[in-house]
Amino acid sequence: MKPSTWCAAIVLAAAAPTVAGQSGALRPPSAFSSIADERERSQALFAEAGKVIQSPRCLNCHPVQRRPTQGDDLHAHMPPMYAGARDHGVPGMPCTTCHGKSNMATLSKGVASIPGNARWALAPSSMAWQGKSLSEICEQIKDRSRNGGHSLAEIHEHMATDPLVAWAWNPGERRVPAPGTQKQLGELVEAWISTGAHCPPK
Repeated sequence: MKPSTWCAAIVLAAAAPTVAGQSGALRPPSAFSSIADERERSQALFAEAGKVIQSPRCLNCHPVQRRPTQGDDLHAHMPPMYAGARDHGVPGMPCTTCHGKSNMATLSKGVASIPGNARWALAPSSMAWQGKSLSEICEQIKDRSRNGGHSLAEIHEHMATDPLVAWAWNPGERRVPAPGTQKQLGELVEAWISTGAHCPPK
């Protein structure tokens, strides 16, 4: 049995019901120009970007427990997976056991495709935020002591141009894409930074 078929069979055997996703449009930065107070405008911009950041496509790969989830309902990854020392799985069961360089169709009627990207891996623990509030995520993202030492410019570049992030809008059949587009996300994050990078209230 080919790895893709074997992996799909495991996923199908333990798949939880899928719930409605969070896809839809994103408002552009110009939609917030009427907010006179710069802090409030900055907070609103991040909240809009948060529709992507807190979408299932992002949360599944940003788990605090260092175990990925899957599906639009964030159910447990099957087969059971762990981040490992370098966020690519553990010896004997790396992410590449099932995930290739691109989305891969399966023969299963229950699991239409297995996600893939050349750099498929869990986000590092410094960017783990599943289960956190948007305010907590925001504070973590801009805190270099907790975000892996990244500047806001690097955070913007990651969200706006990283091909791995781009997967969220091309997640494969039967997965709800992240809202809007990667370009729109990048514009929102850039506007958030330029208005002071203020976080939504707790």
